[in-house]
Amino acid sequence: MPGRIEDYALIGDLQTAALVGRDGSVDWLCLPRFDSPSCFAGLLGGDEQGHWRLAPEGAELCDSRRYQGDSLVLETLWQTPTGTVRVIDFMPQRDRTPDLIRIVEGVSGSVRMRGELRLRFDYARVVPWVRRTDHHRVAVAGPDSVWLRSDPPVHTFGEKLATVSDFTVTAGERVRFVLSWLPSHHTMPPRQDPERSLRETLEQWQQWADSCDYRGPYRESVIRSLVILKGLTYGPTGGIVAAATAALPEQIGGERNWDYRFCWLRDSTMTLSALLAGGFRTEAAAWRGWLLRAIAGDPADLQTMYGVAGERRLPETVADWLPGYEGSVPVRFGNAAVDQLQLDVYGEVVDTLHLAMVSGIPMERHVWAILRTLMDFLEQHWSEPDEGLWEVRGGRRHFVHSKVMSWVAFDRAVRMAEACGLPAPVERWREVRDTIHAEVCEKGYDPAVGAFTQYYGGKELDAATLFVVKTGFLPPDDPRAIGTVEAVRDQLDRDGFILRYSTGQAEDSQVDGLQGEEGAFLACSFWLADALVAIGRREEGRQLFERVAGIANDLGLISEEWDPRENRQLGNTPQAFTHVALVNTAFRLAATG
Repeated sequence: MPGRIEDYALIGDLQTAALVGRDGSVDWLCLPRFDSPSCFAGLLGGDEQGHWRLAPEGAELCDSRRYQGDSLVLETLWQTPTGTVRVIDFMPQRDRTPDLIRIVEGVSGSVRMRGELRLRFDYARVVPWVRRTDHHRVAVAGPDSVWLRSDPPVHTFGEKLATVSDFTVTAGERVRFVLSWLPSHHTMPPRQDPERSLRETLEQWQQWADSCDYRGPYRESVIRSLVILKGLTYGPTGGIVAAATAALPEQIGGERNWDYRFCWLRDSTMTLSALLAGGFRTEAAAWRGWLLRAIAGDPADLQTMYGVAGERRLPETVADWLPGYEGSVPVRFGNAAVDQLQLDVYGEVVDTLHLAMVSGIPMERHVWAILRTLMDFLEQHWSEPDEGLWEVRGGRRHFVHSKVMSWVAFDRAVRMAEACGLPAPVERWREVRDTIHAEVCEKGYDPAVGAFTQYYGGKELDAATLFVVKTGFLPPDDPRAIGTVEAVRDQLDRDGFILRYSTGQAEDSQVDGLQGEEGAFLACSFWLADALVAIGRREEGRQLFERVAGIANDLGLISEEWDPRENRQLGNTPQAFTHVALVNTAFRLAATG
């Protein structure tokens, strides 16, 4: 069985990432990209679905682990009766091939080590053919080949078709393993010098982290979150995936198991804000560049998400041969939400372009032409129902958040037109903006509830209504804004954390079209902290921020959701949306302190 979600560490090379457990097992790795089929899928079943464990013989969990400096170089320590050993895991930023390097270092005494490598291609559907060639073990099947080079000898044996290495490491000794991927029709990968790669990787990460502008009281959490965000970046294009994983459950044993290895447009404003606040202008510009390439085309075809290079077709399939994480099925790859109408994304795109412009990233004429085309489409369609922020599968509704973000689109477009002087129907945009505002205040606010509700005519609450404060839709001292913040805080609370909306009741199930419940959505708790600060309750917001940031694992990683009853993380991990929200709230607290 895989470990708990919080048991995993992330390592990566800015094109893909691996998850390493406390037991020294790499249980998730997709090659060559984040969204490629996996070669290790033990995370979604167990050892038979593919893994690479490297640990002292007979050992279970490590004694301690840490990242070296502000990097994604993982160091895991075991103390055994005969000695102490350290394993260093990392993925160097690639030149040609993706490489996973593991260095075993003897710290004291003498330790008997065991490595077990079980490659399973195409999400554990394919057992490769393994052969020996020129100091390598080569696993080949279909389009994939994986090459293992190691200091100690390895052997392949048994019905389970594992490549095993047994060796002893003594104090001061270092034993190295390099796992490389190539298309199967290519020849041998270039040889890596593991020690030089380690030095270069550490230098690259530390140099990048040292440029962070944050100097507030939560520096360790902020830096780690920004490093994670960098680690989820697909370097060649600047796209940032929502998470490194797929099909990790929002409820253990439930059906809410989605693939998050794609780039969501709605993350764009908050992501850009976090990068700019941290001083990472190059990454912010790259993210904006990815965004513009992805959305180019007919505005009617704007999607909520794209592939890391801007791919549009992300068909959802069910992997019925996988057992699922702790039995959570169905296991899904791809994401059908790509075909939904989600009007809020137009607001997020325009808000991102506005933030980029006021931050000094120029507004080019071709970008303005794209923006005007988007506004023309939104002007015709903002009044329609949609599937909304949470990508519900229970039918379209007039979600308040979608309307608020449509207002944001016209509000920011007017501001940009006034600032840059480029041609635009500004008066018409103002009229639409004011019309949306009036409608949302009339139909989205329920005086009996004392808050904006999830959708027109409904009574249910939704944490996304906090955006009436976050976006400036209403001033923070407006009684309707204050009432919404208080209602979300009081009624969506689960043991000190915030649900995104109510689930489990008959009417609620009709909204999202799914059975069962889910954990507290961690980004929503940070949004509430932001809103509390905005309405003048900074101390309450600070306490909430610290409570949520405090559930990060020992390495500072946070997933999508939290189960406060079982005290465990849920959902895909590490979650960019959560870490971005943490960074932005930390900067907000620093600015108001």
